[in-house]
Amino acid sequence: MQTVSFTQMADGTYEEYQFLDGIERKHVKGTADRVLTELARLTDSIAGYQVDRLGHSLQTATRAHRDGADEEMVVAALLHDIGDGLAPCNHGDFAAAILKPYVSEETYWIIRHHGVFQGYYFFHHIGADRNLRERYRGHPHFQACADFCEKWDQTSFDPAYDTMPLEAFRPMVQRIFAREPFAAERE
Repeated sequence: MQTVSFTQMADGTYEEYQFLDGIERKHVKGTADRVLTELARLTDSIAGYQVDRLGHSLQTATRAHRDGADEEMVVAALLHDIGDGLAPCNHGDFAAAILKPYVSEETYWIIRHHGVFQGYYFFHHIGADRNLRERYRGHPHFQACADFCEKWDQTSFDPAYDTMPLEAFRPMVQRIFAREPFAAERE
């Protein structure tokens, strides 16, 4: 396998960085497949609910899709809890960071903050303030995040729900991750 000769980035040549850029571009093109693989691992996540995290994620995306959400939001709904296994204390930040280069600022914000907004439905049962989301009242995406949680996220723990399979979402995920990363920031 070909490798670069430098051991410090400052010593790399133009040619070496062109070589690495080609490898990186191929790697970026595989993001959708890696994300789907990680999503499928959510079956190993937190026990206690009637559905596992993958089932919850699929239900959330199915509800968004059936409610007429655009493809970007459906994919975001699918991936909103992808960080539960590796970043349980900030899973929204984790999921939002994965999506950020490919989605709108609104979608990014909703996914990043959905955990606090979801808390409205249960924080009071565990000794926390269910109204923590109120700190964001007045933000342009407040209502969209509240709606995301009310209509799709908090309702998606039903083992009897007619949930679409992961394969139904694969083309959507591939299209979102085929977008030019950070295109909106360059416009």
